[in-house]
Amino acid sequence: MGSAFVVRYQTTPETAGENKELVEAVFAELAREQPGGLSYASFRLDDGVSFVHVGVVEGDGNPLAASTAFHEFQRGIRERAPEGPVPSGATLIGSYGFSSDHNGNERQETDR
Repeated sequence: MGSAFVVRYQTTPETAGENKELVEAVFAELAREQPGGLSYASFRLDDGVSFVHVGVVEGDGNPLAASTAFHEFQRGIRERAPEGPVPSGATLIGSYGFSSDHNGNERQETDR
């Protein structure tokens, strides 16, 4: 089982749309590059300004560290989210239909 992470933060109302676009760019790059060892999802909450990122990294090193789009997303995060992101380690208990393989097919993640 890999290491899991959860990051939550609130943007300003003026920068929420820009933040969403930057997150979408990260996922577009991941879809093109298809790095292994990463299950990752991002959510924009109903208030429109809160975001939650959830991921599981298998093996050594987080593939996001090599992502140009992820670095672009991180570059202005303090301006978009003045209180900053709150990262937390997490333990995956299980999931159903949460992750996709690189062909877009659902797979089930379970605690082994």
